[in-house]
Amino acid sequence: MKTITKRRELYISRHYAAPRVQVFRAWTEPKHLARWWGPKDFTNPVCEIEARVGGRLHIVMRGPDGTDYPMRGIVTDLRAPERFAFDFEALGSAGKPVLSGRLSVTFAEEDGKTRMSLSTYAEGLGPDAAEKLEGMEAGWNQSIDRLSSWLRALTQEKP
Repeated sequence: MKTITKRRELYISRHYAAPRVQVFRAWTEPKHLARWWGPKDFTNPVCEIEARVGGRLHIVMRGPDGTDYPMRGIVTDLRAPERFAFDFEALGSAGKPVLSGRLSVTFAEEDGKTRMSLSTYAEGLGPDAAEKLEGMEAGWNQSIDRLSSWLRALTQEKP
């Protein structure tokens, strides 16, 4: 039986000077998601997503020191371009879940911009989870900052 050691919740809202459909695609298309997902200086050598309810996610973040941080998930809600949600598990070095949770993100048009609202929680599964839960807020804020930079780059590419 799994032992829950801790739970963490997080809510983030940001505005982007990008069309809602573009922000939605940044979350649901692997070629975009791989460019911004994860904290500063992380890469995503594996970024797979089946953008449909019941579809699977598999992302492996690689830290600057070369450590891999795999996660897997199942899409639970997908309403283009307004909502995306999935259940997830962050896996430890032995491939067993260290965290389990849910992420939900909504996209709303506001005055020609997009308001993105993210809600997530994670539950720790065992003693190795505490450090990951502690870094959750900083990690998500860095990811969202990277999303902002990626969206600016995409907008500048347009003729």
